[in-house]
Amino acid sequence: MKIIAITNQKGGVGKTTTTVNLSAALADAGQRILLVDLDPQASATSVLGLKENSSGSIYQALIGVRHARELILPTRIPNLSAIPADLDMVGAEIEVARMDEPLVQLRKVLGDIREQNAFDFALLDCPPSLGILMSNALAAADEILVPIQCEYYALEGLGLLMEVTERIRASGANPTLSISGLLLTMFDGRTNLNPAVVAEVRNHFQEVVYETVIPRTVRFAEAPSHGRTIFEHDPACAGAAAYRALATELLARQKSGVAFTSAAA
Repeated sequence: MKIIAITNQKGGVGKTTTTVNLSAALADAGQRILLVDLDPQASATSVLGLKENSSGSIYQALIGVRHARELILPTRIPNLSAIPADLDMVGAEIEVARMDEPLVQLRKVLGDIREQNAFDFALLDCPPSLGILMSNALAAADEILVPIQCEYYALEGLGLLMEVTERIRASGANPTLSISGLLLTMFDGRTNLNPAVVAEVRNHFQEVVYETVIPRTVRFAEAPSHGRTIFEHDPACAGAAAYRALATELLARQKSGVAFTSAAA
């Protein structure tokens, strides 16, 4: 099971949108997917229809009162299961920090699931912060996918994320962690700014940037308000096509090993 943390400490860059819709696209491609919602806002949990039906959350596994495998729920989407989040996750920032080896609690939790070989990928929807939950996600992940909004200021936080990634590696919590892909989101080709940002990011980070670019469309705002993925809301729209293309590209990239470290960048 390959664990991919989808993360950016900046909010509003399409992180949860990417986690949910990439998970659904990979599931549709026949991959066995586990979505782990680590965000106390539980937006991914809500879109998948699990907010009212869950009997627990990843919080309970993090603090050691339940096994993670007991918290896995099927979704209405074939091949896609999830471990929900809830507001109790706010308390995890304090409780996990007090534990012995606080950075590796999620790694231990997911190790139990990895051994069962029931999933091909686990996608972690991380909170928009650099707290203990994101640190745990980085320590547990095999690689990182970073959604970046097509604006100049969007790259400001990337350096900080790379610094945290380097600290996780140096601490020994996850010495092989790498950023395997940068995903440009909210692209609007009608402006001069967005294409210029795309060109600059590609020039600097080169092959680490996904060829697929996620367009700006109102459909992405509409879909979660109806509790749907983009494929359920408007399967023929440009956004749905983009996430299908991203899933195809991600699967192809798994064979290429493209990645960079903070030192390399």
